[in-house]
Amino acid sequence: MDGSCSVVAPKVTPVLCLASASPRRKALLASIGVIADVIPSDIDETPLEDESAQAYVERLAIAKAQAVASRTALPVLGADTAVVIDNQILGKPIDEHDAAVMLQKLSGRCHHVLTAVAVVGTKGVSSCCVTTSVKMRVISQQEIADYWQTGEPADKAGGYAIQGLAAIFVEEIKGSHSAVVGLPLYETTHLLCQQGVPIWSGCYKSR
Repeated sequence: MDGSCSVVAPKVTPVLCLASASPRRKALLASIGVIADVIPSDIDETPLEDESAQAYVERLAIAKAQAVASRTALPVLGADTAVVIDNQILGKPIDEHDAAVMLQKLSGRCHHVLTAVAVVGTKGVSSCCVTTSVKMRVISQQEIADYWQTGEPADKAGGYAIQGLAAIFVEEIKGSHSAVVGLPLYETTHLLCQQGVPIWSGCYKSR
């Protein structure tokens, strides 16, 4: 024998299903002790004509949760985040040029990040929408180009990740930091408690 051994982690029972493939949202839930299964939803995310940003994210959050609810016995959480400036919703950039245009719009200005959360459970549908104001410092063209090369902006709404390398661009934030990352934890906890989902359940030591 070589003296090595394997350690089997204790099994923790999920108490929630997350209708999103976002590792950030799963990690945020884990940070409050909520262990979640993941079943990504597959819905059309095209904004409706003349749809406001708030109506858009709320509609998608609810639709994501409802789309997965029939596939699990657990309560389901859906969420959607939009970056908004000049009444324009900035989605995920399609390429380097698109990301550069987004970051140029955000450079030196304030914008809003809207995150909607919906939970489908025994009490029906519970939902909320949180708006956070983010002020960016002036970002140079070279910084924008270098940032794209890191790979971080490619799958992020608005072309940046506040919890990642783009943190150096953020001058000020008013509101929920976790909402900008993808899930407002204060409001999410309230919704989960309404649906009877236990908080901190993944934190207790086995007895």
